[in-house]
Amino acid sequence: MNVALLERLFQLYDYGRPDRALMPMTIGWLGNSSVATLPTLLDLVYRGQLTNQRLVAGDTIVLASVGAGMNINALVYRF
Repeated sequence: MNVALLERLFQLYDYGRPDRALMPMTIGWLGNSSVATLPTLLDLVYRGQLTNQRLVAGDTIVLASVGAGMNINALVYRF
C-alpha cells in the first residue's frame, strides 16, 4: 500500500518512477504507531536518526498515511 501511494503521487505529477529510498519506513522496528506515525517519522528524520534521510531548509515534503477503516491523510509541507 505504501509503494502504491508513492507511485500514485508520482503519476499525478508526471514525475516518472519514484526511487523507493524517498519513502522512509519505520513500521519494521516501531510497529504500527497509528496517529503517531507521521510526527514520529518526521522527528526521526529531522534529528538524523534514519539512514540516508535528511531535511534541509526549502525542502517540500509530502506526509501520507493510511489508517484503520481506510482513512487516508496527506499533508504537503515546505520545511
